[in-house]
Amino acid sequence: MRVKLIICVAIILGFVSQMRSAECDQANKLTADEKAAGWKLLFDGKTMNGWHGYNGQSTKSWAVENCTLKSVGTEGNYGSDLRADLVTDQQYDNFELNIDWKTSKGGNSGVIYAVVEDPKYKAAWMTGPEYQFIDDVGFPQKLEEWQKAGANYAMHLPNKQKQLKPVGEWNNTRIVVNGTHVEHWLNGKKILEFERWNDEWTKLRNSGKWKEAPDYGLAKKGHIVLQDHGSVFWFKDIKIREIKK
Repeated sequence: MRVKLIICVAIILGFVSQMRSAECDQANKLTADEKAAGWKLLFDGKTMNGWHGYNGQSTKSWAVENCTLKSVGTEGNYGSDLRADLVTDQQYDNFELNIDWKTSKGGNSGVIYAVVEDPKYKAAWMTGPEYQFIDDVGFPQKLEEWQKAGANYAMHLPNKQKQLKPVGEWNNTRIVVNGTHVEHWLNGKKILEFERWNDEWTKLRNSGKWKEAPDYGLAKKGHIVLQDHGSVFWFKDIKIREIKK
């Protein structure tokens, strides 16, 4: 009986391993059409090459796991300005960014762009706009609409086209930044768009949270950042296409 159990376990583990291998074969790759269109991978599925910790912080709170880039969840960082946000080595101004992500229950993260690195800033959010990643349903505190998934955090709200997938399932995010114009997409639907630096944007920026961050959103070019907010998140198929003017 024990031998049969061991054999069954081995078969199951082998099957799971094959499934993971198949998933890896499909992830973090570009098609011929994507390459021709100018897309480039920001994550190779194996290493954190091309990324570093914000302002030189340690990246020990990040790992490569089953062909995904994972924030491992460091409760000591939760809610802190001294977390290990992960930053692209390269800077971008006009681009289209694609990323698949999923969260653990109650998770909170985001992708931030046009980020400036400087010791005078404690965290990336103080300089760059954030496309919010969060568990809308299971987050332990009540969320304002501007804190929910897909929002331009503390600025612009997603529309009724938003369809967020449940915890444990992959969501696809696309961000288009083209001069003053920005679009947020979620799972194939455009959920918001706005213009940067106009009167409406300036009014929103000069109120609420950003009073603490006078340089927020001003940079026209900067790094792209995956936020470590102490939660477990997984990311894959991170790719970018620069928009040439």
